[in-house]
Amino acid sequence: MIRATLPSVRHVVGALLAALAALLLPGVASAQETFIDARLLVEGPVQPGGETRIAIAFTPVSEEWHGYWSNPGDAGLGMQVEWDLPAGVSIGAFRYPAPERLLIGELMNHVFEGDYAVVAPLRMAQGAAPDGPFTLRGTATYLACTDAVCVPQEAQLRAVVAVGEGERADARFAAFQSALAAPLDRPARFAVEGDRLRLAIPLPATLDVGSPHVFIENRELVDYAAPQVFRRNGDMLTAAIPLARDAQRPGRLAGIVRLGDGTGLSFEAAPGAVPTGGAPIRTGGELPAWWMLIGAALLGGLVLNIMPCVFPILSLKALSLAKAGGAEHTARTDALAYAGGVVIACVALGAVLLALRASGEAIGWAFQLQEPGVVVALFLLAVALTANFLGAFEIPGMAITGGGTSRRGSFATGLLAAFVATPCTGPFMAAALGAALVLPWPLALGLFAALGLGLALPFLLIGFVPALRTRLPKPGQWMETFRRWMALPMGLTALALGWLLWRIGGLTWVTISVGLALIVIGALIRIGEAQRQSRRALLPGLALVAAAGLAFLLFPEPQAPNSEAGVLDTQPFSEAALAEARAANRPVFVYFTADWCVTCKVNEGVAIETEGTAQALEQAGAVVLRGDWTRRDPAITAFLTQQGVAGVPLYLWYAPGAARPERLPQVLTPRSIRDLATASARQDGRIR
Repeated sequence: MIRATLPSVRHVVGALLAALAALLLPGVASAQETFIDARLLVEGPVQPGGETRIAIAFTPVSEEWHGYWSNPGDAGLGMQVEWDLPAGVSIGAFRYPAPERLLIGELMNHVFEGDYAVVAPLRMAQGAAPDGPFTLRGTATYLACTDAVCVPQEAQLRAVVAVGEGERADARFAAFQSALAAPLDRPARFAVEGDRLRLAIPLPATLDVGSPHVFIENRELVDYAAPQVFRRNGDMLTAAIPLARDAQRPGRLAGIVRLGDGTGLSFEAAPGAVPTGGAPIRTGGELPAWWMLIGAALLGGLVLNIMPCVFPILSLKALSLAKAGGAEHTARTDALAYAGGVVIACVALGAVLLALRASGEAIGWAFQLQEPGVVVALFLLAVALTANFLGAFEIPGMAITGGGTSRRGSFATGLLAAFVATPCTGPFMAAALGAALVLPWPLALGLFAALGLGLALPFLLIGFVPALRTRLPKPGQWMETFRRWMALPMGLTALALGWLLWRIGGLTWVTISVGLALIVIGALIRIGEAQRQSRRALLPGLALVAAAGLAFLLFPEPQAPNSEAGVLDTQPFSEAALAEARAANRPVFVYFTADWCVTCKVNEGVAIETEGTAQALEQAGAVVLRGDWTRRDPAITAFLTQQGVAGVPLYLWYAPGAARPERLPQVLTPRSIRDLATASARQDGRIR
């Protein structure tokens, strides 16, 4: 089923404008001033059974005027020509250069700015009557528009066509030809999947496509203003384009793909298989230099050490810092081992993310927390670590247990810290991780490694800077007491994960998880008793294995995330809802969140779900859209990718009539949204 992705107001405005122009063109255009001149040209002579080329060259009187492609977009009118042809003479379809996009409000138009020409073949039948020069006549009707006004135009076309043999004389046709969209030598393929049109356009893998855009010739098939998602799949460029309201499944498809350098390639497409996966292509502008992205990833990892989403693992870091207060060699090896664990974990998570996206999965950063099974595993792990901190058992070889130095323990701590510390994207991380989704994989993995290095940097400084290390308390009995106190934040982490399980699967999931947690605690206590008596704990170990097996068997299918009424009057995010709100010329606040994102929840409590923010947004007449990314949502993932980010939180403010949104910082203050809404209300005269 094809759902609506265009707001109805866009169709209404576009249809009214086109209808008005069509009514005016026959009777009024001749009395109007000419703002885009049209001139008919013939390349050379034609003989019976042969062909030549004709062109209509358009010249605006000034740069503010533009003409339209054959499919003008949401508004406008394409060129129409009525010919007066001699018997035996025919004119084929016109070929166009690649048009440009012009967004006015929420209407996307396909236009030509400056001089341009369209070219068509003129053919003469073998037994055609003309045996000498003849006059080719036609009447062209079209629109000349600025950003504020459209004027219907009518041009009386006239040119003399020579008959017989001879060279093609008009050298201007070489320039016209070079500007046209060159036809591809192989057909493209298309498929309608859900509410999107998917295209596979054959282009060599070595061709740099830049930031492409597809112009579809078929009318009222796609949402012209909606973001287009592109991927590279070998020698295929694939595109996913949202469909228009009430779009009908086409039998054939034609269009032009405009590459980033302005080159146009025309194609025809037939129904067929469109490959999935491939490397995504960024369409939001040029990326910063790679060294700048490396710096942003490094700073992003460093800031994660103080971000709210990292607080649940501060216990692990605190114990590792205390352990680094011993001998210099020990401190350095522990720091290197910990840093190695963090970096490897970040690179591994990045590699899995890139591989899954390349296979066609619509996922982003912190994708592991969108998997209910991973959340169950993290819950049981948090329960086990809480029991460890309380002294129920010892983890062999773990440096944080206080039982001697262990590079393996520090490495394992780094692995765990990175895995738990990366659900949210903090400042500096958004640009780096968004770029990692579109860069070649070696460069992308370099960004993930820099992120891990930034996260591990405090430990590295402690390990390699004696002046910092000497300020740490000396190891002693206090570490055991400190470890027990650290059971509190780890226990709170387990409670938070239990709440997330309730949000994902309801009471059934929580009940099963708590039951498994009790089995795990009982088994770990028995293992601890066996450790203190220096004997093996075979049966408790088997109980842990059985608990892991039960986790795969007992859990039913997770339910959709629970929706809770908040202070704000919100609507679920969709591109259609966003387009409709913007078309109504209202300010729009869009925020993307997830139940597992601690930063998101802190921001919601501090700046979003507050009475002051709700009142300011209501005064501004703003529409609030909420994108819940707790579970996988391909539409949200695609939108985040278009915005150049890899995860949540993301906050966007669309002012009325603005072409692009204003992106808010990822850590909000109580007045972040309130001030924007108040300024918008004052500008619109809603408040003084």
